Amino acid sequence: MAMKKLRLGIVGCGRLNRIVAEAVADGLLPEYELVGCYSRTYESAEKLSAAMAERGIACKPCHTIEELLEQRPDIVAEAATPAGMRTVAVKCLENGCSIVCLSIGAFADDNFYAEVRATAAKHGTKVYMASGATGGFDVLRTATLMGGATAEFFNEKGPNALKGTPVYDESLQQEQRVVFHGTATEAIAKFPTRVNVTVAASRASVGPEKMNVTMQSSPYFRGDTQRVEIRNPQVRATVDVYSATPEIAAWSVVAVLQNIVSPIVF
Repeated sequence: MAMKKLRLGIVGCGRLNRIVAEAVADGLLPEYELVGCYSRTYESAEKLSAAMAERGIACKPCHTIEELLEQRPDIVAEAATPAGMRTVAVKCLENGCSIVCLSIGAFADDNFYAEVRATAAKHGTKVYMASGATGGFDVLRTATLMGGATAEFFNEKGPNALKGTPVYDESLQQEQRVVFHGTATEAIAKFPTRVNVTVAASRASVGPEKMNVTMQSSPYFRGDTQRVEIRNPQVRATVDVYSATPEIAAWSVVAVLQNIVSPIVF
C-alpha cells in the first residue's frame, strides 16, 4: 500500500525555494506533495506556481500565510527573511505545520526562540534548522555537550555583497578589511539577511551571545566563506565551507526534507 505523501508548502518564492520546488518536480522528494506557496509579493508566488504547473504540479499561489495554511501543509520550507520568519513561524506551528527554515537569524532573539520552542512543543510540531551555507551542526552540538566549549565564526565576502549595509564604502573595492567583529546577535542586527548561518551555528552550540563573529571584506572575492571553529578541553573542530553561490542553502533544505522521511538519517 502506497504511503500517504506529506503536504509541503513554501514560504518565500525566490531563487532558493525555486530549487526546492524543482527538487519535488524532479522526483528527489517523492514522499512530498507540493500544495501551495506564499511570498511577500503575490506575483512571486504566481510565478512559482506557474513554473510548477508547467511541470504538472498544482501548487496554489497564496495571498497570505493563512491562505497557505488552509491548504493543510504538514511542513513548510521557509526561505524568506528573518522578519518574514517572525511573522509566519508561530502561525504555522500552532496550525500543526512544521517548518524547515533558512532565516535562522530570527532566532537570535531569545524571547522569540523561546516562544517558537514552546509553541512547537505544545502542538506537536517541529522546527528543522537547515544548515544553509555552513554545516557541522552535529559536531558543534556534540562538542558543546561535552562542556567548556567556546566558538568563533569567520565570514569572508566580496565588497559588492556588502552594498546596502552600514559597513560598505567604496574603499572596500580595493582594500581587504575586517568590517565587523562582535557576537552573532550583533551580527544579525547589523546584517539582517546576510549572516543567518552565524545564528544557526550559535544555536547549535554556545548561543548567539557567546558566538564570536568576524566578517572580512576582500576585493574581487566572489561567493562566501563560512568557517566555524569550536573548542573544548578535549576537542577542536573546524567546519570550513566556501560556496560560489547561495544555492547550497536551498539544497540543505532538500537534504533536511529527505532526512525527515528517511529510515536512515545522516
